[in-house]
Amino acid sequence: MEQKTIKNVFSLYDSSDFVQKLIVNFKNNPQTKVNIKGFLGSGLSILAGHLYDRVARPTVLIFDDKEEAAYFLNDLETLFDREQVLFFPSSYKRPYVVEDVNNANVVVRTEVLNALSHSKRPKIVVTYAEALLEKVVTKKALSSNTLKVKVGNDLGIDFLTEVLTSYHFHRVDFVSEPGEFSIRGGIIDVFSFSNEHPYRISLFGDEVETIRTFDIENQLSIATTKEITIIPNLENKSIDEKRESFLQYIPKDSLIIAKNISVLAKQINRNFEQAEEAFSQLTGEIKQAEPEKLFLNQNAFLHQVSEFGLIELAPIPYFETVEVIESPFKPQPTFNKQFELLIDDLNELKNDGFKNALICSNENQIRRFEEIFEDIGKEVSYIPVLGSIYQGFIDDEIKLACYTDHQIFGRYHKFNVRNSFTKKEAITLKEINSLQVGDYVTHIDYGIGKFAGLVRLNNNGVMQESIKLIYQNNDILYVNIHSLHKIAKFRGKDGVEPKVSKIGSPAWKNLKNKTKAKVKEIAFDLIKLYAKRRTRKGFAYSPDTYLQNELEASFIYEDTPDQFKATQDVKADMESDRPMDRLVCGDVGFGKTEVAIRAAMKAAVDGKQVAVLVPTTILAFQHFKTFSERLRDLPVKVAYINRFVTGKRKSEILAGLKSGQVDILIGTHQLVNPKIEYKDLGLLIVDEEHKFGVGVKDKLKTLRENIDTLTLTATPIPRTLQFSLMAARDLSVIKTPPPNRQPVDTNLVGFNEEVFRDAIMYEMQRGGQVYIVHNRVQSLKDIAGMVQRLVPDARVATGHGQMEGKALEAVLLDFIDGRYDVFVSTTIIESGLDVPNANTILINDAQNFGLADLHQMRGRVGRSNRKAFCYLVAPPLSVLTDEARKRLQAIEQFSDLGSGFNIAMKDLEIRGAGNLLGAEQTGFMMDIGFETYQKILNEAIEELKETDFKDLFEDQQTDKTKSYVSDVQIDSDLQIQIPDEYIESSEERLLLYKELADIETETDLQTFKNNLIDRFGKMPEEAENLLMSIQLKWISKKLGLERIVMKKGILLAYFVNKPQSEFYQSEEFRLILNYVQNNAKNISFKEKSPKKGEEFPSLFLRFEHIKTVKEALDNLQNLLIH
Repeated sequence: MEQKTIKNVFSLYDSSDFVQKLIVNFKNNPQTKVNIKGFLGSGLSILAGHLYDRVARPTVLIFDDKEEAAYFLNDLETLFDREQVLFFPSSYKRPYVVEDVNNANVVVRTEVLNALSHSKRPKIVVTYAEALLEKVVTKKALSSNTLKVKVGNDLGIDFLTEVLTSYHFHRVDFVSEPGEFSIRGGIIDVFSFSNEHPYRISLFGDEVETIRTFDIENQLSIATTKEITIIPNLENKSIDEKRESFLQYIPKDSLIIAKNISVLAKQINRNFEQAEEAFSQLTGEIKQAEPEKLFLNQNAFLHQVSEFGLIELAPIPYFETVEVIESPFKPQPTFNKQFELLIDDLNELKNDGFKNALICSNENQIRRFEEIFEDIGKEVSYIPVLGSIYQGFIDDEIKLACYTDHQIFGRYHKFNVRNSFTKKEAITLKEINSLQVGDYVTHIDYGIGKFAGLVRLNNNGVMQESIKLIYQNNDILYVNIHSLHKIAKFRGKDGVEPKVSKIGSPAWKNLKNKTKAKVKEIAFDLIKLYAKRRTRKGFAYSPDTYLQNELEASFIYEDTPDQFKATQDVKADMESDRPMDRLVCGDVGFGKTEVAIRAAMKAAVDGKQVAVLVPTTILAFQHFKTFSERLRDLPVKVAYINRFVTGKRKSEILAGLKSGQVDILIGTHQLVNPKIEYKDLGLLIVDEEHKFGVGVKDKLKTLRENIDTLTLTATPIPRTLQFSLMAARDLSVIKTPPPNRQPVDTNLVGFNEEVFRDAIMYEMQRGGQVYIVHNRVQSLKDIAGMVQRLVPDARVATGHGQMEGKALEAVLLDFIDGRYDVFVSTTIIESGLDVPNANTILINDAQNFGLADLHQMRGRVGRSNRKAFCYLVAPPLSVLTDEARKRLQAIEQFSDLGSGFNIAMKDLEIRGAGNLLGAEQTGFMMDIGFETYQKILNEAIEELKETDFKDLFEDQQTDKTKSYVSDVQIDSDLQIQIPDEYIESSEERLLLYKELADIETETDLQTFKNNLIDRFGKMPEEAENLLMSIQLKWISKKLGLERIVMKKGILLAYFVNKPQSEFYQSEEFRLILNYVQNNAKNISFKEKSPKKGEEFPSLFLRFEHIKTVKEALDNLQNLLIH
């Protein structure tokens, strides 16, 4: 079937009388005013696109709110180039509140003004009422505040610095947000308010040699350009420039398309009144302009909009002298995921002479329709269209039906607005990983110390950079930058300071050995169970059936690649004849339960029973609701038991289980009770296994050996641990959120009764429920009382961990069942509670929670198709600690699961590892630090693979290239470092040293070099030496060398100090012997008596006349080649 695009659909409207008539009207009379009555849907985007294209005038679409504007913006972006379609947002949340200004939006607004001033080609602008409210600077003011820079210009650093300072730009080390610039040698980085990315200007003398845009996250170049404009923050209310409304700024021949003039006027009036109220309450030194100067009022809006050609889309037009036209469009029907109805509808339309287009957001969706139609086995007439529009429609005039996949499947359709960047105040992963003076670190050989910065030490007359660590009794350890891989930032329990080690004491070594022994025990048991299972025969399930496909097609979200892979992995395990034992790990709401439901369905179709084991009564009830809802239309019987299910009902369920009438049973620990009889249990699904007691876990071990087991966990497992555990368990990680999940609208607010009242009333008006988290049991009732006073109609419940178990469960079940509107509780809701109808959460004293806790609590809302809200209630930012402020801003800004999610995951990884390996192991992690623990665990598992379980992992061992040395020490009097003159910031140098220490391939080393040159210019010799020293280490490992000394023109290369090492029987050593014999003039073998603490003498090679790192590298490479 031939596939089309949205542009093909667009071109069909060349033959539409409705569209062509409007084009003619506006060509003949630019001041034409028309009102279109009736539904348009995404037909509006097609209409606006044709008018813009054919009338060739600037076109401005004005919507009621940002969300609707964003949807139509996305529609238009599928029809035109990105440069032609502009989005004009508002720049803040509340007028006159400085910290509420969104610099990303200021940049986008300035980009639009700049484009409208300088572009020769008309543009389409999409905006909304709130954005129109704010006035903009005039074209004259914009021009006088613009600096143009071209390649070849003679400018010079002093001139640029002077101009940028006069524009109120701030000089920083590294540019991260608009209004900043930095200077490094002949490179100037500047973030103008006129572009979504900052610019990097390279000077040769005073001449501009190159201009590039770069990414603020990694500071690397994106693209080159010949000419740029640098514009300051013209939205700054304290800049005393004349302002005008956006409608006065746009060209006079623009065509305005407005949703509803009356509604827009009311919104503008309401916002203007809010601005007046905010202005009247202002106090402080900074003089602010009056609202009339900064904002548009209702009367001015109505007068200005009347001066343009206009299309209004209102039931009753605002202007009397307009032509009213009926829309030929009708909305896409609802099919409630009943595909038979869809087929009948499409065939009926075909018989009436319609063309049918199914608009699918990706190739997978197109295939999904093909599979569903094929399974149903009916002929169906449609054209697949690859693309995405907001709302499907039927056009009676040109006989076209456009149906969208997201409406057919009942999925949320996500809009995308290009956000230039996020504020730098938020904490970043880079900050979390970077070392600050005073941070605790672990050195693999010496233990836990405090980081005291980078220092330069004299080595044979040469100043070299080292890391200073402070241990017990203020003992100091200097660590060469070549040994940086031995140091890791200490990650243990939040707020708990570790015990600093004593240099020279055996305590650290003993602790490491004890940890390793215990870790080995656990790893041994895990691998033994894995090996046992591999030898057993299990039930092999048959391939997918029509019922399985129908279930998967009815999933309201689109599978993420991770989720799809996890599903495929589980099915492959079930179809093999070995018992499955797979762990599926993924964050709350990432689709683990859906994977479990699909596995359960697969088992039930083959006549096997499924037990779903969960740790709490509440979870049992929730899973029962979810499983029942998903399997509602399929021939599968789902039941659940918990302590509330008693007497006759329980007996019926257990009888049904024994007879085979019950296919899927969900429950708590009772499910593994030997008294419960299954007719034919085939699959066990365990949710959050770590929450069960030892007794249940022991029973699970016995069960696991013979039946398929699928375990789900929401706490993430660190990447390094994932690889280790693959030796003992099959693992699927779901790390991407569903693409169609609405991000939770997250707002940082002060404690204010109005906020509570408005949030609760809004949620209740749309039939939803509200969580309020207040983490103090003693004042929980006060908050509940306040809610009752503010919203008398609200049904309010309270809950906390000190309540009697049954009472708490009863309250929670009533809330899940919708018997309460507001649930005021402590953090007991943090994980496991799933109430799709609760979509607002207020977290009081949010500054007192860690990132992971905030992330998990926010994860309680936004679990359905409805927009969700999270209010972080905290004191003003100015009174919070730096860390608390950054934490809250990270959660507020990263509401769509970006970097903030990764940061929260860092916190949670320690919990995840502990949950998986047990409480005792968590203790070890806290004692020696998480990074060191991971290293020890990896070592233990590798050793077990090579000894006790050598046969089991034979295939893996052959793949490895033999490495006789684990670490190479370099000692030199040469300049091998990043000089201060090249990179001033010691923090940045340390980050780069750390990055370099982790590099393992030639490709990554070359990328690192290119990036360094891109950011800082040509590399000095010392930095070149540093990069070559990494290659020197790699070659040394292959040659069995564990120490390299380069001093006074002599190179000493020490072999591995273990005579029993396999290296001395290897081919590599034989070749080295031959080479040395043939080149005895320059190289000689030497032996050195053992030092104190060494058992054996050292064998080494001595090379004469080695004055550079490059010469050392070339000589060792010769050994390798020959």
